[in-house]
Amino acid sequence: MKKKRDAKFWIAVALVLCLISSVGAAIAQSAGGKIQYHDVTLVGDSGHELDALLLIPENATPETPAPAIVCSHGWYNNREMQDLNYVEYARRGFVVMSISMYGHGDSEPLPNGTWWDDENNANGLYDAVKYLTRLNVVDPSRIGITGHSNGAQACREAVFQDDDELIAAVLLVCNDAIYTVENTAIAGTGIRRRYNPYNDTYYNMFGDRDAGIVACKYDEFMHGVMKEDGEGYYSPVEYIDHATAQSFLHFGKDPTGLEKRTSYTYYTEAVDGTEAIRAIFDPAITHPWAHFSKGVVENSVEFFDKALDAPIKLAPNDQLWQVKAAFNGLGLVGFMMFAIYLAIALSETKYFAAVKGKGPVEPLPAPTGKGKVWFYGGSIACVIFSLVWYSFTYTWCNNNRPAFLPQFATFYIGLWTLMCGLFMLLVLFVTYKSYSKQNGLDLAKRGVAISGARLWKTILLSLLVAAASYAIVFVSDWLFLTDYRLWCFATLRAFNPEKLSIILRYLPFWLVYYIVLSVATNGFNFIKMGKDGWGSTLLQMFFVFIGPEIYIFAQLIPFFTTGYMLCEISPIGASITAIWMYPIVLILPLAVFVCSKIYRATKNPYIGGIIMGILACTMSVTNTLTLG
Repeated sequence: MKKKRDAKFWIAVALVLCLISSVGAAIAQSAGGKIQYHDVTLVGDSGHELDALLLIPENATPETPAPAIVCSHGWYNNREMQDLNYVEYARRGFVVMSISMYGHGDSEPLPNGTWWDDENNANGLYDAVKYLTRLNVVDPSRIGITGHSNGAQACREAVFQDDDELIAAVLLVCNDAIYTVENTAIAGTGIRRRYNPYNDTYYNMFGDRDAGIVACKYDEFMHGVMKEDGEGYYSPVEYIDHATAQSFLHFGKDPTGLEKRTSYTYYTEAVDGTEAIRAIFDPAITHPWAHFSKGVVENSVEFFDKALDAPIKLAPNDQLWQVKAAFNGLGLVGFMMFAIYLAIALSETKYFAAVKGKGPVEPLPAPTGKGKVWFYGGSIACVIFSLVWYSFTYTWCNNNRPAFLPQFATFYIGLWTLMCGLFMLLVLFVTYKSYSKQNGLDLAKRGVAISGARLWKTILLSLLVAAASYAIVFVSDWLFLTDYRLWCFATLRAFNPEKLSIILRYLPFWLVYYIVLSVATNGFNFIKMGKDGWGSTLLQMFFVFIGPEIYIFAQLIPFFTTGYMLCEISPIGASITAIWMYPIVLILPLAVFVCSKIYRATKNPYIGGIIMGILACTMSVTNTLTLG
């Protein structure tokens, strides 16, 4: 019979995984040490603090200055979200600066609505351009800019401010150019989602700069064109066929009567005596997939090679960022293992022994008869409530966010999380009073009823676990400039101390839900199903997973079949709300698993709930837009 490994062994395994993750990601992102990474905080020409990563490849020296590229993330993201780009650009010999726009990451927050004021230099992107021009390893005549979504809008605004012509090339990913004089007049307002190209004058906003656009066919936000009768918009699937795209490819001319130009083709023309490039790439992907797409990276590196002449020639499909992403994902696994087994190990110490419940952890008998109705009915009711609340409260949250809570996305998701927790608590209460109590459910034996002294040590243990787990993230950032992330599913990153006060403001929203979730999963719904009751845990994981999945597919299925999202043809949700569900698809089932593992070792449903509440809240607060 094999000896069961103790918690200390698995803590050691988790730390090894985190170390492998950090070292592997660092080697991949530095191309084996050929690229020097700098964590930069600078005060830009606008007078605000800008947080950025600066990558200098070994070919960039004062004697051989290299072309440079500024990368910017989208709304509610941060500098690390551009890793697929900054890794590949730097490998090709470009000096790269990946910024967190103001209000994002650790950059200085700005008041709502002021991001595109001229004095803020395109929300920090043009500050980064000016900074690069002063580096002696940069060729100031060959500076490019690119960004995803709102980062692309920052690129566009930087072009409008670029009177000194510091920018030589621009690649907009998942955002539009300005095509007509009328739209130029209101540039920077953030209402660039759809365009009316009729009864206005086309023009070339990029001048003699090289310019490209990545216009995803299933972009949830961009690249729609108003119909001729003014009633509605064509879907982005048809973008390349319309006058806006054709005018762009014809360097700002009215495309009426001109040849139809196609995507994935480079067009050149002399503009003010300079040969300029125009190109459109229209992959059949969604808006968020564009910053996790091998194809988009191929288009990006090829574009900047043609525009700025990459010092190191690599094939567009020669990419290492996926290796970095895989190591980052491994770090997530190690991080969660560490949190689980540290909680278990601490519960086995003399000081924290009181947090453990008495007796073995046994699953409840599988429900029968009316018990099945209560068991499945309660879970289904929670799914329905979560969908209804999430679908119809976006606008209300947008209009009623307290100033005390300076992050809108976190407020919307947090309030939904809180209300789902309160509803689940109501379901548990009604179930207990109406059925479970009279059928023998003992809350004390399940660990739900808890004394004050035991609760105090439970809270302390949970705080220590959360703090120790995040300490690993900070060590990885300090030693290797890496973090733990997987696309937009989950991001664990180091953050500045100012975020702590914001975390504390939002923490109750998450604690209520995750504590109730753990109590429901382990105190009420841990039943004899599958081996050792793990079948019931998988079932609970399914129930928290299926709600977000239903919402995402309800928005995307109409999009892929008709070209329009559900929110565009009904009052259900908004374009951004489906994307905000992506991390929830991973985090909620993961929370059920983590809480179950800890409960089986401690018979305490509160430890896992508190830990997951803290971790989920911290991830949310440190990876979004903060208003000044």
